[in-house]
Amino acid sequence: MHFDYKIWRPMVCASLVALSATLAHADSYSLENAVTTAQRQDPWVQGSLKRQESLDALSVEAGSLPDPSVSLGVANLPIDTFDFSQEGMTQFKVGVSQMFPRGKTLSLKREKLQKLSEMQPYARADRNAQVAVTVAQLWLDTYRSEQTIYLIEQDRGLFEHLVDVAQSSYTTASGRTRQQDLVRAQLELTRLDDRLTRLYQQRDMSLAKLGEWLGDPVITLSENENSESLIELKAPGLIKERDRSTKLRQLSEILSRHPKIKRIDQKINAFDSGVKLAKQSYKPQWGVNASYGYRDQTPMGDDRSDFFSVGVSFDVPLFTGKRQDKKVQSANAELEAVKTERALVLRQLKAGYDSAEAMYLRLVERKFLFDSRLLKEMAEQAEASLSAYTNDDGDFAEVVRARIAELNARIEALHVDIDMQKNIAQLNYFQAGTPSTKESSRAAL
Repeated sequence: MHFDYKIWRPMVCASLVALSATLAHADSYSLENAVTTAQRQDPWVQGSLKRQESLDALSVEAGSLPDPSVSLGVANLPIDTFDFSQEGMTQFKVGVSQMFPRGKTLSLKREKLQKLSEMQPYARADRNAQVAVTVAQLWLDTYRSEQTIYLIEQDRGLFEHLVDVAQSSYTTASGRTRQQDLVRAQLELTRLDDRLTRLYQQRDMSLAKLGEWLGDPVITLSENENSESLIELKAPGLIKERDRSTKLRQLSEILSRHPKIKRIDQKINAFDSGVKLAKQSYKPQWGVNASYGYRDQTPMGDDRSDFFSVGVSFDVPLFTGKRQDKKVQSANAELEAVKTERALVLRQLKAGYDSAEAMYLRLVERKFLFDSRLLKEMAEQAEASLSAYTNDDGDFAEVVRARIAELNARIEALHVDIDMQKNIAQLNYFQAGTPSTKESSRAAL
């Protein structure tokens, strides 16, 4: 079955017009607005706030004394008569006892939970930085598709003109156009249409993923964006630094302020309190008890004195080898494990930054090459091949190839610009603890 795209193209165009009408009523988002909206509507942040609230409440509970115990009873009641006034030692007793945890156990439990609670702001800052990278990359993927569509649509008219020229030259036999040239020109035009369809598909998929983060199923991107200045690079001086030792020192300082590292530092502080808490097990646990004993009158009607008792109890940790010592050993091991986690995360962050920086520097080189030479040379080649063909000194297939190569070069230059922006977003994640120039200016004001 032969597929004639000319028949189906009006239907495809009608579908795209209907889609455009739908998008016309959609909310429009700039890159900055999309990131801000996604961060504000991230349900993970609300979960983090609730976890912090839970830990704050637990810290108050952990720092409180245990509830006192109250006892009620009858002591020394004769079982032959069950007469409360028969014996002098028979009494109704009310007692209260209160236990006091070992050493500074209460304050250290409260301190540990408070420090665990203070991890959550750093976790939220890291999450916001991750969301910024994810949303920026989705936005830029959508932007890449839209701008590529724009470039192809711009050149589609030129390719249609080439088809018309080839058709005219072939039918009039006024030139050297062959049937295969006409077929080639029509084929390339059809390939452009297929390429456009795939780009629309990629754009729609990226928009759908972006809409998930924004909580909006129908969105569009703001127009008039400059792809070369969408995202500001934080700490640009770090990339420009050429002295290796200075650069390593600056990078170490930047990464040490990263929210992910600050979160682990807070976790280390919490587990350090856990070690101090474990050491409290060597101290005795004290308890105070008091009771009041009521006695009835004698059978003769004389009053009997009531009794009051008070006492102190405590345990003596004598056999510490298999209990207290092991408890402290376990707490120390947990602390060292968290310190190892910090070293591992710091190593991962450094490796990620080095990789992103290497990619950024290569993209800068490619951008310079495209801007200074490649785009100009590709355009000159396309014009030269068309001029040669017009003067019956060139091949039509070469004209088509040159035009396609020029279009691909401009699309590739766009991809380099977008990849640079995505790479800057990634670099900014590693510098999440460093305020940008804009943020510093706002702080100064």
